[in-house]
Amino acid sequence: MARTIGLGIQSFEKIITNNYFYVDKSNFIKEWWSNGDDVTLITRPRRFGKTLNMNMLERFFSINYKDQGHLFEHLSIWKDEEYRHLQGTYPVIFISFADIKETSIFGAKKKICQIIEALYNQYDFLPDSGYLNEKEKEHFQRISVDMNDYDTTNALKMLSLYLSRYYQKNVIILLDEYDTPLQEAYISGYWQEAVEFIRSLFNSTFKTNPYLERALMTGITRISKESIFSDLNNLTVVTTTSDAYADCFGFTPQEVHNALEEYGLLDNKDKVQDWYDGFCFGKQTGIYNPWSIINYLKMQRFSTYWANTSSNELVGKLIQEGSSSVKEVMEDLLNGGKLRTEIDEQMIFAQLDHNENAIWSLFLASGYLKFISYQSDEEWGKESYELSLTNKEVQIMFRKMIHDWFGPSIHAYNEFIKALLQGNKKEMNAYMNRIALTVFSYFDSGKRPSGSEPERFYHGFVLGLMVEFTDRYIITSNRESGLGRYDVMLKPRKNEDNAIILEFKIHDPENEKNLQETVDAALKQIKDMNYQAALVAEGIPETRIKKYGFAFEGKKVLIG
Repeated sequence: MARTIGLGIQSFEKIITNNYFYVDKSNFIKEWWSNGDDVTLITRPRRFGKTLNMNMLERFFSINYKDQGHLFEHLSIWKDEEYRHLQGTYPVIFISFADIKETSIFGAKKKICQIIEALYNQYDFLPDSGYLNEKEKEHFQRISVDMNDYDTTNALKMLSLYLSRYYQKNVIILLDEYDTPLQEAYISGYWQEAVEFIRSLFNSTFKTNPYLERALMTGITRISKESIFSDLNNLTVVTTTSDAYADCFGFTPQEVHNALEEYGLLDNKDKVQDWYDGFCFGKQTGIYNPWSIINYLKMQRFSTYWANTSSNELVGKLIQEGSSSVKEVMEDLLNGGKLRTEIDEQMIFAQLDHNENAIWSLFLASGYLKFISYQSDEEWGKESYELSLTNKEVQIMFRKMIHDWFGPSIHAYNEFIKALLQGNKKEMNAYMNRIALTVFSYFDSGKRPSGSEPERFYHGFVLGLMVEFTDRYIITSNRESGLGRYDVMLKPRKNEDNAIILEFKIHDPENEKNLQETVDAALKQIKDMNYQAALVAEGIPETRIKKYGFAFEGKKVLIG
């Protein structure tokens, strides 16, 4: 009989006790401990079992759970007698930053103080234990939501001291989702203040802490060492491109096969692979998204389970407000293309505003892209990857995200689409101007308003067309044809549809009297540069090729 599937359960004890569906990842305990690293940072996409694995580690090592060895009796770790003796033998500090999603540095600090205060409350017996002197007792009492920055950043180090003295053993520290407050800081505009505060906290906790046995951190991204891990030379970093712990997060092909067999779903194996496979950790390819697999096993229908667990706010922001080239890359990726780029896994969020490689590095770390191949330039010390969208679920997520960009003017957008297909220029003009008024600002980065840089808008607009016409047209932009590079081309998938060429121009008041002259210049460019050549070469007659010039002046648009 197939096991019950409990969704979203992050308690290892609850899953094992109730015999809920569980894929044995207890070898992670052995691999981590045998590596012997002082401080380990492991990055994996969200919903890949990081929290559950950390909870498992706590249950295994913590003195507080020394009577829970039975939870591991049927798991692979229990086969090794050496590791049985480690169960329940260390004081363990386990905290999570997953809920620190504040819009200000004040709120973020308060949240961290709350987490530390709750942690100290778990050990409220320490002041009366006889192991703390008077000054230490005073310090213990100062731990509160209102404590100063010095007490906050030193709190975990001091608790390590108290616990190591009480239990006569150095502590293990587990920190889950370490980078959540930093991502939120970037989105909300207090990145530097957050970096300075967390750097102090981490240096005290992980660098200058003589009471630390070992530590493990998890997160989605590797934040640059210079940002928050300065002087932390005892840190071992494991990213998605590292070979270590490759099968400890996510499901391997064999694990998915076994799960599908248990629930009588093996007939859908190929479709499951198309939707949820594609993640790569080091040399381990074919890793499946565990959250999506578990949901599919329970619901027994295909859907974007993983993509729907987050707002994807940062990802959407980077594409929507990104440069024309960022949007062009997304066009290629959505069309099934590939991207070759340098990857720097040491993220500095401030770079996201001006370094496109940083954007693709973030997308790779977050699981939205997968690497196909890898090249290393040893002379220059550069590493480049060939990347593509991870799977069908991710592709659908991006399509929905782009569709939602036009939500504020969805009626006008839909009517424009209809008018474009009908060749009704009057209505195209009416509805495009409504769209421009409403949507231009959604592509603004703040420094570069879309009204003065319409290329950023029209590439977003092209992505919208791709989403709407994915089954009807192959849409490309800024590609060579004839004697130049056209702006947008819609090539029909069916013979009964017309091909469409769009050329965008900014009104030049020095050379053009009005927008009509700008439109004329755009149409002349299409003709003079013979942009239709690529379509004609594929057998599409010129009578079926529609050509439109778009003239922009601020948020005013004229189509001809």
